[in-house]
Amino acid sequence: MEEKISFRPIDNLAHDIPASLVVFLVALPLCLGIALASGAPLLSGLVAGVVGGVVAGFLSKSPVSVCGPAAGLTTIVLASIIELGSFPLFLTCVVMAGLIQIALGYLKAGTLGHFFPVSVIKGMLAAIGLILILKQVPHAFGYDADFEGDENFFQPDGENTFTEIVYAIQHLSAGAIVVSAISLVILFVWTRLADKKVKGINYLPAPLVVVLVGILLNYFFHHFIPELEIQESHLVTLPDFNSTGLLTYPDFAGFADPRIYTIAVTLAIVASIETLLSLEAADKIDPLKRITPLNHELKVQGVSNVVSGLLGGLPITAVIVRTSANVQAGARTKTSAILHGILLAFVVLVIPGVLKKIPFACLAGILIMVGYKLTTPGLYRQMFGKGKDQFLPFIVTIGGILFTDLLMGIFAGILVSVFFVLKTNFRSAIILVNNQDQYLLKFTKDVSFVHKSTLRKALEKVPNHSTLMIDGSKSTFLDADIVETIEDYRKSAFTKNIFVEIKKTNDASNSFFKNEDGRPQHNGTLKSIKK
Repeated sequence: MEEKISFRPIDNLAHDIPASLVVFLVALPLCLGIALASGAPLLSGLVAGVVGGVVAGFLSKSPVSVCGPAAGLTTIVLASIIELGSFPLFLTCVVMAGLIQIALGYLKAGTLGHFFPVSVIKGMLAAIGLILILKQVPHAFGYDADFEGDENFFQPDGENTFTEIVYAIQHLSAGAIVVSAISLVILFVWTRLADKKVKGINYLPAPLVVVLVGILLNYFFHHFIPELEIQESHLVTLPDFNSTGLLTYPDFAGFADPRIYTIAVTLAIVASIETLLSLEAADKIDPLKRITPLNHELKVQGVSNVVSGLLGGLPITAVIVRTSANVQAGARTKTSAILHGILLAFVVLVIPGVLKKIPFACLAGILIMVGYKLTTPGLYRQMFGKGKDQFLPFIVTIGGILFTDLLMGIFAGILVSVFFVLKTNFRSAIILVNNQDQYLLKFTKDVSFVHKSTLRKALEKVPNHSTLMIDGSKSTFLDADIVETIEDYRKSAFTKNIFVEIKKTNDASNSFFKNEDGRPQHNGTLKSIKK
């Protein structure tokens, strides 16, 4: 009997509470790492994480997406803070970017999200999965030179995704390797048990077990095998709240600086694009296939960025890594996203000492498993089976994101998709069929100069000593280049003994194919040509 699913938050707490714990564990190091890479105070990343969870989660109509500071904005944020020379001035940009996003939502700019091809969205998910695996390998080995959450191929430390792994192999930490290996085994076994519907297994999230085991293992190493102990540099780092003091607030005196407006517009556009991409991806991986209203979500992101900027937080977007972890953990409603934000605020402020005992190797294991589920071999086989018009944009998107960054990879994938769309459009606009030596060339829709090459190739396929009828009764628009190509062919066809007839009808939309005198237009009778 099929399970009846309720969408009321109160009915899904058994699913959403464990999922919120998983998202919290994934979000914590990412919030801190992104703040570090952005050249901003560590607390700003946590503020953005809390606002993204609580404010965006409460206002959002997306059931599974999670918002927070985005790795894709780190370069822009870092450059902006350096250019302005002041983090409070940058916070003014964040507030203004939020107001711009609210305006974009009312202007229905979110509709653009519906134009991202499915093959590109799936390529983005697969690429993020690969990046998670590759970027977490050094952390699993105990080498933490690159910040958590980095998604770009070229890293701030001068290395790239692959050379970082080489350096990590040269600086192995035995304790970290043991912890990460055990973490992966626990995650794998837990997944298999969940697949077999073992009773109660979903009430205790595997990532929480992994973190607890990692903390206990390192305690055991400290007391009994000191050479395997994981050093403090490989444990989660939190800001010192005693010295941090109050939150940082925006400096609104910067409104007179024109650079503020340029940065705000840039942040709004890039953050909106990343949000739309992540929301489209979230709808794809949502097991219940619910559809998110994108224009509403742009307004939500705008409000969230206004609040984040006012409280000293980084800019916020919908983020696919946390969203993927949320879906894989079994979340059903936005309660999970809200609870993860509350957990961030509570645990960081109340029991930060416990968090500082978590080895990065544990978190690396969790993120590697998230990555694997996004980029399974079955996905590649499925996309390959759909043909090159789906597989090539998929692969190009993966390669583009893997070797550059998210937006460049998406742009490359869309370009390839557009190429196949145009190619299909050319092919479907002009159809050539034959019955022995009688051919019909039919225009199924409007034909412009971009179809000229397709038309010429079709005409070249008509063999000598044939009859050809050209039917354009379905075309409203016929470009002058197309008319000239037809006329030139009609005049020269007799040299190949081809009889060409232009089909003219009373109801034809285009004047070239409209019947004016009741007679078809051709290049002579077949009999006269054969003479």
